[in-house]
Amino acid sequence: MNVIIIEDEKPAARLLQRKLLKLGINAETMLHSVEEAINWFSGNAHPDLIFLDIQLSDGLSFEIFETVTINSAIIFTTAYDEYALRAFKLNSIDYLLKPIDEDDLETAVNKYREYRPQPQNLSLDFEQIKKMLVNPLEKSYKKRFAIKIGQHLKMVNVDDAECFFSENKGTYIHTRDNKDYLLESTLEQLENELDPAKFYRVSRKHIVCINTIKDIVVYTNSRLKVILPTYNADEVIVSRERVNDFRDWLGS
Repeated sequence: MNVIIIEDEKPAARLLQRKLLKLGINAETMLHSVEEAINWFSGNAHPDLIFLDIQLSDGLSFEIFETVTINSAIIFTTAYDEYALRAFKLNSIDYLLKPIDEDDLETAVNKYREYRPQPQNLSLDFEQIKKMLVNPLEKSYKKRFAIKIGQHLKMVNVDDAECFFSENKGTYIHTRDNKDYLLESTLEQLENELDPAKFYRVSRKHIVCINTIKDIVVYTNSRLKVILPTYNADEVIVSRERVNDFRDWLGS
């Protein structure tokens, strides 16, 4: 099976590539922009299957199809709300919401392998899809939290966060002025709400902000330890399976 990934966030593309490899799929080609994709499709044999992000660094991925006729099967990979995507789910093999769950990925791949729809059945009405997704299609990330303290609500800006952590089934924001506030969100929800260029989930217990990392040191078992300016309630350890992606994130 010839598979390519079109995704502007390189760490996300590499993570998807590794997850596909576990399923026996080697997606060697990764494209990161509309322009790069158009150039590639113009000079290469088209793949059987495309994992397609909706918004790329230089525009909507639909612009690729306005320039080049492509008959490949498509699985959308996107951070956009599942309810909007239901409107055109039947026009593609499947869609995967970020962060991509490995079980959902396997299900989507198996769906392609089982049905292998013919190219003529894969014509997508991209103009209709673009109209549904409002303009311009820009991901809006969380900017602040309204936190209840007693009978009061306190506004805490995301930019004031040093990290987010879970403890005793609760999720907290730790701010730069060394204070903790209980949130109603889970870390899983925060992963979708926070700007991935600024925040990274290093483990099941911590999400860190790139702007507040004080130091990073080598830890046991090929892990990394993140030092933050004021947070010391618990060690912030980058789990071994996330180390490579964490390094990619730091350098992206």
